[in-house]
Amino acid sequence: MAQQKNGLVVICGASAGVGRATAHRFAAAGYRIGLLARDEAGLAATREELAQYGQATTAISVDVADADALEAAAIALDEELGPLQIWINSAMVTVFSPIEKLTAQEIRRVTEVTYLGTVNGTLAALKLLRPRNKGLIIQVGSALAYRAIPLQSAYCGAKFAVRGFTDALRCELLHERSRIRVCMVQLPAINTPQFDWARNKLDKRPQPVPPIHDPDVAARAILSVIQRPPRELWLGMASIKAIVGSCLIPGLLDRMLARQCYPGQMSKEDDNGGHGDNLYQPLGAELHRTRGRFVGRSRASALALTSTQVSAVSAVLALVCAMVLLWF
Repeated sequence: MAQQKNGLVVICGASAGVGRATAHRFAAAGYRIGLLARDEAGLAATREELAQYGQATTAISVDVADADALEAAAIALDEELGPLQIWINSAMVTVFSPIEKLTAQEIRRVTEVTYLGTVNGTLAALKLLRPRNKGLIIQVGSALAYRAIPLQSAYCGAKFAVRGFTDALRCELLHERSRIRVCMVQLPAINTPQFDWARNKLDKRPQPVPPIHDPDVAARAILSVIQRPPRELWLGMASIKAIVGSCLIPGLLDRMLARQCYPGQMSKEDDNGGHGDNLYQPLGAELHRTRGRFVGRSRASALALTSTQVSAVSAVLALVCAMVLLWF
C-alpha cells in the first residue's frame, strides 16, 4: 500500500524513546508529523529537533488513557495538518515488580495507558480513516506480546491484550473489505528512557534484557512497513526466538526465563528510590529523550522478518525434517 509523501503521521508517545525516534524517521521521509504525549516540555524538545527536516509539525499534550481528549487531539491534527494517513500507537508505561508487590491501582494504570491507550488511539484513527476508506494503523508491540516474562506482568498483560484487540480488528476490516490496514511491529529490547523513569520495586535499577537495540532500529523497522504493510513484523533474533519458542516449547521457556529474566532485568546499580516515576505524571524534560543510559551496549541493526516469512521458513524446516525422518 503506497503512501503519499507529505501526508499526516500521528505518533502517540512521541516525546521520548521509540516514538521520538520514529518521528525523526518519518519527518526525514517527508511526512507532516502530529506529536502526542503527556509532557509539554518533552514535546517541545521533539518538535524543535524535527524543525531540521522542514516538515509541518504540531504537538498536543494529551494522556492516551483519556479517550475523549485523544479523539479531540486527533481531530485537531487532522484539521490542521491532514488528512491523516498513518497512526502510530507507541505510548506505554510499566512497573518493574514481582506480582506480590503490585497494587491493583498500578496494574490498572499500566493497562489504561499501554492497552487502553492503544485502543483509544486506534478508535480515534478509525473515526478519521473510515470515511476515506484508506490509511494505516501501526501498533508498536513487543516480543512480550507473545512471551511474558517475570517482573513485568502488568506490561506483558497489556501487550498481550493489544495483540488480541489488533487481531480482532484486522479480521473485521478484512470482512468489510476495507482498505484500512493494521500492522503490529513486535520489538526486542530497546534502549529507551523507560528504564530510568518507570516505577521500580526491585532492589536494583532495571535494564532491558540483552541484547539491547538502539531506538532508531525500531524506527527504521516501523517506517519500513508503510509501503506493503505485513500482518506483523518481528524485529530482532531474540524476538523471533521468543515468539516461535512460545509456540513450540512454552514450558521449557517458562523455566529458562525464570532463571534468566530476574538477573537479566536488573543492573548492578542499587536503586535508592530517590527518583520519581512517570506512572501517573510525566517527569522532567531532561529524561524525555530518545535514548536511555545503555548507548554503549546498544546494537545499531537487527534482523526483521514478517510473520508470513517466519511461517514459510518454519514450514520448509518442518518439511525437511519430515523428509529426513521418512528417509531413515
